[in-house]
Amino acid sequence: MTASSVSTESRVLRKTVVGSRRLSNYWWATVILGGGLGFLLSSISSYLKVNLLPFSDPTQLVFIPQGLVMGFYGVLALLLATYLWLVILWDVGGGYNEFNRDTGMLTIFRSGFPGKNRKIEVTHKLEDVQAIRVQIKEGLNPKRSLYLRIKGKGDIPLTRVGQPMALAELETEGAELARFLGVPLEGL
Repeated sequence: MTASSVSTESRVLRKTVVGSRRLSNYWWATVILGGGLGFLLSSISSYLKVNLLPFSDPTQLVFIPQGLVMGFYGVLALLLATYLWLVILWDVGGGYNEFNRDTGMLTIFRSGFPGKNRKIEVTHKLEDVQAIRVQIKEGLNPKRSLYLRIKGKGDIPLTRVGQPMALAELETEGAELARFLGVPLEGL
């Protein structure tokens, strides 16, 4: 969760959740696209014996097997880059968490892949919220997340997927949400 907004009367708390539109995703999509184009142009250059790259001379490569393999890697990289750019375009995983005292409802919304379930929306009554749970797991694959504990439903994740939140940010977000909802904060 990154951005939050609270109405003037503190009746609605809305937290924006960053999805796939992160700087790291833009970086990797661009790098993979560039690499894939380089490999594919090297393959085509070795086949046609015409240099299509300004920084090297792949015409010296033997098309079978070197040029063919480079073409295969290039096509795979371009397919992966296309997938990454589409995920960024659709902002998969992005959305918001809204807690509305006026209506007595909470809404958790996330964007998904196009199709039947493009938008994922979960609503519950605020009175069904039992607690806010903090999960902290350190080590090789650290995980720092906030969960909403709902009566009879289990835990619903509230934080973004990917890079773990800073401990201070996690504590602040959890405490603010627990205070707003009037429920305990568990796991700290």
